[in-house]
Amino acid sequence: MAAHLTFTLAQLSVAGNKPENEDAIGIRIPTGELLCNKGAVAVIADGVSAAEAGKEASETCVHNFLYDYFSTPDSWSVKKSTIQVLTALNRWLFSQGRQFSDAQRGYVSTFSCIIFKSQTAHIFHVGDSRIYRFRHNILELLTRDHATAINREQSYLSRAMGLDTKLDVDYQQVEVEEGDVFFLSTDGIHDFIEHSALTSHLLALNDKKTDQQFTDTCQTIINQALTNGSNDNLSCQIIHIDSLPKQTMNEVSRKLSQLPFPPHLETGMILDGYQIEERLHATSRSQVYLVRDKETNKRYCMKTPSINFDDDLVYIERFIMESWIGSRIQNPHVLKIIENSRPKNFLYYITEYIEGMTLEQWIKENPKPAIQDVVYIIEQVIKGLRAMHRRETLHQDIKPANIMIDHNGEATIIDFGSCFIKGIAEIATPLEHNGILGTAGYSAPEVVLTTKSTIRSELFSVAVIAYEMLTGTKPFNGKLNKCRTSSAYLKTKYIPCFEHNPLVPIWIDGAIKKGLRFQPERRYEDISEFLHELKHPNPKYKHNHNAALINKNPLLFWKITSTVWFVAFCCSLVF
Repeated sequence: MAAHLTFTLAQLSVAGNKPENEDAIGIRIPTGELLCNKGAVAVIADGVSAAEAGKEASETCVHNFLYDYFSTPDSWSVKKSTIQVLTALNRWLFSQGRQFSDAQRGYVSTFSCIIFKSQTAHIFHVGDSRIYRFRHNILELLTRDHATAINREQSYLSRAMGLDTKLDVDYQQVEVEEGDVFFLSTDGIHDFIEHSALTSHLLALNDKKTDQQFTDTCQTIINQALTNGSNDNLSCQIIHIDSLPKQTMNEVSRKLSQLPFPPHLETGMILDGYQIEERLHATSRSQVYLVRDKETNKRYCMKTPSINFDDDLVYIERFIMESWIGSRIQNPHVLKIIENSRPKNFLYYITEYIEGMTLEQWIKENPKPAIQDVVYIIEQVIKGLRAMHRRETLHQDIKPANIMIDHNGEATIIDFGSCFIKGIAEIATPLEHNGILGTAGYSAPEVVLTTKSTIRSELFSVAVIAYEMLTGTKPFNGKLNKCRTSSAYLKTKYIPCFEHNPLVPIWIDGAIKKGLRFQPERRYEDISEFLHELKHPNPKYKHNHNAALINKNPLLFWKITSTVWFVAFCCSLVF
C-alpha cells in the first residue's frame, strides 16, 4: 500500500572559515512502494578534521548509504538493513585508512541518520553530529556525543565510522507525530549556538510553510553560529512532518478489494489464459488447481482465495502477502512464485508445479525410512528456512503438510499464509492480526502461549518433524496438540526416538531432544547448529546415554552401538 508520508524540509552545508568543507549531507524521499517498504532517509556526516581523508569518508558515508540502504531486501527491517550497510561501509573505510600510521588520520567520519518509515523514526548515530526533535515547542536532543574531552578546547571521538574494525552504533525508535520537526547538525553549529537560541529559530518555523523558507532558516542558524565564533564546517537539516500514513479502514478496504475473487472453477475453464486441468487441494480457506498456460503450454499451480472470506480484510491482506513473500525468496527449497505476464482480472497467484507428494504422505508411505534419507530431507527444509530467515521472514507453520517431496526426493517449503515479515510488520495498519497462525501440534510452546515466534520456534517445528519421520509418531505422545498452558507442557514426557525405532542413533536423538526443549534459550541458537549435530555425532550424547544403558541393558547397548557405527558409515558415503 502506498504511504502518505509527506515533508517540508531543507538542508544546507558550508565550509565556514575553513578552506574545505568536510561535512556531507543528504536526503532521499522515494515514492510509491519504496517509500512504504523502506521509508525516507536523512543523513549527516562530519569528516574528522585531523584525518587525511575526512572529506572522502563523510561523502562516502552519505552517498553510499543513500544508495545501498534502498538496495536491501524489502522484507528486511530498518535496523537490519541499516546495520548491514553501515558494517560494510565501516570495513571499507577502515581498510582504506590502514595506509595511515594512525587510525585517527585515515578515513574517519561521524554518522547520524534518521529513517522515517510509517509512523516511526529510526535513529542511527555514531560520533558527535546530533539529531534533535522539536515537538510542542520543546527541543529535545535525541543522540549523545561519542566524544571524550581532553580540556575545554580539545576532545577526541571515542566512536566514529572507519575508526575501528568493530562498529558500535546507537539505535533507537521514536514515534512520530504530524507537526514534528527533526533537526540534524554538525558540531560547527551546535557547539556555537545555545539550546535556547536554537529553540527560538525552530519556533519561527511555525509561521513558515515552504521549503525555501526552511532553507532561509538553515542559513540564519549557520550565520548565527559563525557570528558566535564557529571555526568549523557548518551543516544542518530541518525536516517537518506534514502528514503520516494513517490509513482508515475504508482506504484499506478499497485497496484490498481492487481485484474480485475468482468464480467457482471447474475442469476445462479458462481464467486469464490459464486452463484448469484439475483441483489438487481445497480447504475452507483456499483452493489449489493444476493449470496449463495456453500461451506456453507449461503447467503451473493456481491458488485462489475462498469465497467464504471475500469480506475479511485480514484474510485478503494475508493472501496478497503470500505471493509477495514467495517472489522475494529465491531458493530451490522454497516454492517459486511465477510472475504473471498478462494482466490479472481476479485475485489469485501462480506457482511452480511440483510433481510428488507432501511430506505428510511421504511419512505414511515410509514408516521405516533410512536414517540418512531423513537427515537429507531435514537438511533441505533447513536450507529453505535459512533462505527465509536471511530475509527476516518466519514461516510460522512448518509441518509435513507444508513440505513437498518431488520424485527425486527433493524437499520444497510451500504455503506462505502464516509468514511473519519483519520489514512489513514495521508498517502501521488499522488491521488487527490475532491468534495462532501455525498448527499447534508443530508449534513451539512460546508460540502457543504468547503468539510470538522466533527462529528458535521454527527449529522446534523442524525437530517435531524429524522425530515424526524417524519414529512414525509425534513427540511427547502426541500431546502437543492439546497443550494450551505452561502446566500442560510440563506434564508431558519426552520419549527417546530409539525407544520407538532402535535404529535411530543416540546422537541424533540427543540433537532432536535439544531442539524440542520447551524453553527457547535451551534450544540451539541457530537452526544450522541443529543440522550440524544431526550429521556429526556429538560425543556428549553418546557418553551420557552409554553410562546409563550399559548398566541397565548390556545387550541393547551393544546392539545400538553397532547400529550407530553402521549409520555413521552410511552417512559418510552420502554426505
